[in-house]
Amino acid sequence: MLLWRCLTSSISWPRPSLLTAASVFRGRIPPYNRLNPCKPIAAGRRAASFAAPRPELVREALFVPPGVAKENVTVGMVLPGSNIVVGPYAGDARIKHADFVKSSSRAKDCPKDDRPEFAIIGRSNVGKSSLINALVRQDIALTSKKPGKTQLINHFLINKSWYIVDLPGYGFAHASESARMDWSSFTKGYFQNRDTLVAVLLLVDASIPPQQIDLDCANWLGRNNIGMTFVFTKCDKTKGGKGSRPADNIKQFQELIKTCYREPPPWIMTSSVTGLGRDELLLHMSQLRNFWDNNEE
Repeated sequence: MLLWRCLTSSISWPRPSLLTAASVFRGRIPPYNRLNPCKPIAAGRRAASFAAPRPELVREALFVPPGVAKENVTVGMVLPGSNIVVGPYAGDARIKHADFVKSSSRAKDCPKDDRPEFAIIGRSNVGKSSLINALVRQDIALTSKKPGKTQLINHFLINKSWYIVDLPGYGFAHASESARMDWSSFTKGYFQNRDTLVAVLLLVDASIPPQQIDLDCANWLGRNNIGMTFVFTKCDKTKGGKGSRPADNIKQFQELIKTCYREPPPWIMTSSVTGLGRDELLLHMSQLRNFWDNNEE
């Protein structure tokens, strides 16, 4: 688990270092089958792409998972709307069952059954509950028009084998100072004491320009060697019709964050309204989870 955290939060403090673009060529490895990469796509559907006489060069700051050499990465292995390469640890990502288990006010009260878990965190109005509901395709997490309603650590059991954990949002302007201090203490306590934590999904609102509070959260997670994936939400909208496009906001965010990392962290674009990125995010989570299962100390 510690090895995976190092791989997913390869962060350089305090001296910044620029990312190196990964140059990869198209090869003859079959493309993944979205939710179930163990079942390859029929060869005939992609035969034409393999017949090209010249290799297609890709220049991306890619997140290359364990078990994959950069020189072997092909275009078809990169998840759409992300920088994430699918590796050998990716498995069946379908969610068949999802159940609410419990809410905890303290990290020590969280489930203790050693199942792997993914923590979802972000600003209070970033759309955490909506993303969870979109992933499991049911209204399992409560949504509200009033940001900051989640005040507890909520565990949802997925396929009776792993957890999605909904953490309280940060940065809610109307919360009392004592409530904000309480968030800081017990949420950070969760991160630092959960041996079953596979990775953090740090949600960032792509419909608005980068926010310092999101950069600060990423900073803290990186300094504490906690693996994270940036999940850009609301990629289907622009605030008030006057803001920058989500793609521009994402690019700006990446420019601000990349100077801190030796290797590019994984990121993906999503929308709980259109379903953008749902299957791809689940597939990414499957390879993190399977690596964790196979390398647990």
